[in-house]
Amino acid sequence: MFAVKTIKWVAAAALALTASSAMAFEPAGKVECIAPSDPGGGWDFTCRSVGNVLEELKLVPASVQTINMAGAGGGVAFAHTVSKRDGDNQLLVAASTATTTRLAQGQFPGMNADMVNWIGAVGADYGVIAVSKDSPYHDLNELMEVMKKDPRAVKFAGGSANGGWDHLKVLIAAKAAGVENLPRIPYLSYNNGGEAMTQVIGGHVDAFTGDITETQGFLKSGDLRVLAVLSDERLPGDLADIPTAKEQGIDAVGPNWRGFYVPANIDDDAKQYWVDAVDKLYASDQWKKVMKSNGLMPFHPDSSEFQAFVKQQIQDIQSLSKEIGLIQ
Repeated sequence: MFAVKTIKWVAAAALALTASSAMAFEPAGKVECIAPSDPGGGWDFTCRSVGNVLEELKLVPASVQTINMAGAGGGVAFAHTVSKRDGDNQLLVAASTATTTRLAQGQFPGMNADMVNWIGAVGADYGVIAVSKDSPYHDLNELMEVMKKDPRAVKFAGGSANGGWDHLKVLIAAKAAGVENLPRIPYLSYNNGGEAMTQVIGGHVDAFTGDITETQGFLKSGDLRVLAVLSDERLPGDLADIPTAKEQGIDAVGPNWRGFYVPANIDDDAKQYWVDAVDKLYASDQWKKVMKSNGLMPFHPDSSEFQAFVKQQIQDIQSLSKEIGLIQ
């Protein structure tokens, strides 16, 4: 009798283990990462660089294909995820402070942050204000002094929509510098940071507002001069010679986290797989090298903390947007 019971128990345990193994999610074949911009911007960088490391760490079985889906400051990609990819276990979508900014300002009509799963961050980028190598402005105060006399005197270009995070960074810095009539500051919106920088370098626009990762190529070529980085302290490595706005007497900080969301109704084990995959990627030596070479600062709250962070950031940006008259 004991032997029979033992055999039945072992068989039941084996069956349960088999069922459990069958339920465990692993991506099969190609994984897609939507970058809500044209090639060359920060979201594109996030998808492509993370995709490369996921492949290198063998956290995906094949490749990660970047799908560029520009429009509405990320709204096209968000709507596509919510309406057409809900439940897709093989989809990642690049996100950042620009995403939470648009959600805070109600720019994704009928949609909110609860319609997706926020799975994690892989670092924080910091905002910059930059000019071409031929610009008459050599530091942030020179630029702001001109704007104090006439807020319309300097035209800015950025990769976010009007009222988006790139636009807000200019307003945050201008407000801290004592510029008045903030809504009158000209801001030209482009599909991505690369396009905006090209306009500045070509002399069509006075200044660029974006993130440090977007400027790497033009900094190395000498075509772009960063007047200030909007961080608490100077960035490490090759970027250490760029002054902060704070050390120039302008108390403006503009961090931009980089991370991902996935569709709301994916399987629980699929969601956990991607949370764990982002954790492993962030801890890897390969990703540390990417962060160092691209100016990304440490930022990786655990999954539950990240969800809370996103919601709090949306509330904070909403308050700021109302204060400076961007929304009612």
